[in-house]
Amino acid sequence: MTNPHLTVPTDGVPIQFSNGKLQVPLRPVIPFIEGDGTGPDIWRASMRVFEAAVEKAYGGERRIAWMEVLAGQKAFDRFGEWLPEETIEAFRDFLVGIKGPLTTPVGGGIRSLNVALRKALDLYVCLRPVRYFQGVPSPVKRPEDVDMVIFRENTEDIYTGVEFEASSQDSADLRAWLEHEKPEAYAKIRFPQSSGFSLKPVSKDGTERLVRAAIEFALTNKRRSVTLVHKGNIMKFTEGAFRNWGYELSEREFGERVYTWAQWERTKQASGEEAANAEQQAALQNGRLLIKDTIADIAFQQTITRARDFDVIATTNLNGDYLSDALAAQVGGIGIAPGGNLNYVTGHAVFEATHGTAPKYANQDKVNPGSVILSGEMMLRYLGWGEAADCILHGMEGAIVAKTVTYDFHRLMEGATLVSTSQFADAVVAHM
Repeated sequence: MTNPHLTVPTDGVPIQFSNGKLQVPLRPVIPFIEGDGTGPDIWRASMRVFEAAVEKAYGGERRIAWMEVLAGQKAFDRFGEWLPEETIEAFRDFLVGIKGPLTTPVGGGIRSLNVALRKALDLYVCLRPVRYFQGVPSPVKRPEDVDMVIFRENTEDIYTGVEFEASSQDSADLRAWLEHEKPEAYAKIRFPQSSGFSLKPVSKDGTERLVRAAIEFALTNKRRSVTLVHKGNIMKFTEGAFRNWGYELSEREFGERVYTWAQWERTKQASGEEAANAEQQAALQNGRLLIKDTIADIAFQQTITRARDFDVIATTNLNGDYLSDALAAQVGGIGIAPGGNLNYVTGHAVFEATHGTAPKYANQDKVNPGSVILSGEMMLRYLGWGEAADCILHGMEGAIVAKTVTYDFHRLMEGATLVSTSQFADAVVAHM
C-alpha cells in the first residue's frame, strides 16, 4: 500500500492467499473499521476480547497487528467521502478485515456502505451462522434447536440497485418498450403508469459459486444437509433457476458425496416413492450430504416449528436478508448475530456487525457488543486460529450463563446483573 493516510503496522505481516488457502503469519495485519454511532464503544470492548483470546490460546506466540481504516461518518468528516478508495484498497491488499456498524448516507450517493464494500471486493457470500447460547432470552419454546449456517448470495437479486423511479424518464422508456415489444408482459402490470421498476438478476454463475461454497462448507464441517431456499413457484426463471442450477451443480461437481432431492424425484418417477425413499436412506447412512430445497415462505414457518430439519441454508440475496434476521430473533436478536462477507476464490473476507449504529446510545458504554465479538470469532476461525475462536465462545457462554449481561438481555432475564459494554467484555474474558 502507498496511501499516505494509512499507517501499516511495522510489526505486522500481510496475509497471503495461495493455492486456494490463506497463508496466515504469526503477526497478521488486520484492517478494521470501528463503525459509527455505538461502533467505537463496541469496538473497544471487542478488541479487548480478541486480544485476550489470542493471548490465552497462544501465550504471546501469535498476535494481531491492527490497522484502522476509515468509512462512514468518520471518513466523511475527515475526507469528505463515505467510503474512501484507500479503505477498499486496504481490505483488498490485506485480504481479511472486520468492521463495526456504519451509517447509511441520507440522500444521494452511496445507497449502502456495506453493499458498496461487498461489491468492490466481490464478496459473494454473506455468511450468517445462527446458534443459541444457553440462557439467552428467546421468544420461542426450543431455541436450542436452532443451529444453522446461512449462505446468502451477496451480489445479485434486487440488491444490484437497477431500479427506476415511477415518475422518471427511465420508467417511461421501459413502459413504452414493454407496451410495444412485450405487450403480454405489459398487460400483467396492474398500474403501469404509476409503477416504479426494479430488476432482479439471478445468474447461473452467481448461483453456482454460492451453492458450491455452501456444499464445501457442509462437507468440511460434517453438517447433515444443505437446503436451497427459493420462491421458484412464482419467480420461475430467477428463484426457480437458482434451485435448478443448485441441484445441477451439486450432482455434477460433488457426485457420490451428496444425494439430492432431484435424484429422489427421478427415482420416484422411474421406480416409485418407496424405492426413492430407500435410495435416500441408504445414501444418508453411507455418509452422503443431503441437498434439498424448500419454498421461502415455508422455510420461515418450518425454521420455527421444525428447526432441527435445517442445517446449512443456501439462498438468494433478499431471502437471505429476511431469513438471517428472522432466525437471529429466535436466539436472542441481531445484537449477538455475527456475519461475514467472503470470496472463497480470492480469499477476501470482511466480518461485520449485523445490527445498525443505534446513534442514540453512542458514547454511553451501554449496548451489547456480542455481534462484533462473535464476528471476530468467525474471523479467527477463518484464519485457522480455532483455539482462540473457541476461547471467545467459552467466554460468551460463561458470561451469559452467569447472567452478566447488557441492558437488552437484562430487561428480559430474572436475577441478572446489569453491566456496561466494557464490563461485558471483561466478563467474557473472565469466563474464557
